[in-house]
Amino acid sequence: MRLHTYRNVLALPGVRTLMILALLARVPVTAAGMALTFHVLNDLDGGYAKAGLVGTAATVATAIGAPFTGRLTDRRGLRTTTVLGTVIAIGFWTTAPFLPYPALLVAAFLGGLASVPVFSVTRQSLAALVPEDQRRTAFSIDSMSTELSYMVGPALAIVLATQVSARVSMIVVGAGIVVSGIALYVLNPPTREAEDPGLAHAPVPPRRTWLRGGFVGLLLVATATTATLAGSEMALVAALRTSGQTNATSVVIALWCVYSLLGAFLYGAMRRGLPSLLLCGAMSVLTLPIGLAGGQWWTLALALLPAGILCAPSLSTNTTALSALVPAAARGEAMGIQGSAMTVGMAGGAPLAGWVSDQHGATWGFAAIGIVGLVLTLAAVPLLRHTLRPVPEPVAEEVPQPA
Repeated sequence: MRLHTYRNVLALPGVRTLMILALLARVPVTAAGMALTFHVLNDLDGGYAKAGLVGTAATVATAIGAPFTGRLTDRRGLRTTTVLGTVIAIGFWTTAPFLPYPALLVAAFLGGLASVPVFSVTRQSLAALVPEDQRRTAFSIDSMSTELSYMVGPALAIVLATQVSARVSMIVVGAGIVVSGIALYVLNPPTREAEDPGLAHAPVPPRRTWLRGGFVGLLLVATATTATLAGSEMALVAALRTSGQTNATSVVIALWCVYSLLGAFLYGAMRRGLPSLLLCGAMSVLTLPIGLAGGQWWTLALALLPAGILCAPSLSTNTTALSALVPAAARGEAMGIQGSAMTVGMAGGAPLAGWVSDQHGATWGFAAIGIVGLVLTLAAVPLLRHTLRPVPEPVAEEVPQPA
């Protein structure tokens, strides 16, 4: 176990501050969906369908807007993007708690088009601050940070909504997002490497120079990963509800997050990484039999361990490969497109697994989403075949010896 790799990465200038900010800033962002859900259910007397439609509107808008905000960061700098996202956040979160449902639906879509880019900017800044040979460890830290924020954020929104009020939950979450945008503006982490003075002002390269087969392959793998995760969560909820153990859902999901966090920790300390193609393919295969574990919550929790431990490594390795493939001057847009691909996976995986679970049971829900993840991964093989070949060890050049 090479734990010193984490110490070395966190000792790099700017990395520790960036990771602390990212962890704190992601908490209100991850809480936003749950806050909106309870607001529609409690304050607007809507049903689950209406609440889900608001979340879908925001999700679709985020997927559409992410590449454009990323390109804006590449062209105009991080502060321009942050100001835009923060101003829109102020407008949305100060009015959303008091809007009727139709206006809230429209506002959620418009607000999602240009949100505060906490997730993508963190990855982009890590690629700028960390040398390429240490990025696997850096993105593993980022994955662990993301897991922690998803463990805290939604739970915080639920506590506020149920113990105080849904409207108060909306106000607190909105204030947190605005403060996150202001903090990101003040910190203004670099988005390009500073080793070469010319890189800071390098022109944005045309998309045709980097939007090629390898990049598309990484997008397919990213979509497969998040589709498998979202679909597994939906099938898990269906399995526990069918067996009458809905109250154990939060415990099982928390354990699942711990598995992913542990996987990221172990993977970041490994001497060599693995292609995201292999990690995602293995996770998809290991998802197939989860539904056979039975209806007890603890058997499902154990069955989630093999696939769960590969969740964060699959995503972090995908980001590591993408950061090495795309020029620094275009990474903002590339990270935005990757975020859109992951959003599409989540938006498609959950309803697919839910529909299969409704029609044929949760066992087939897990099987179906595992097959979808595997098919998408196999579709990326021709595009990423070079990543499966072993990298030869560097050979030292021969130095002429004096006669």
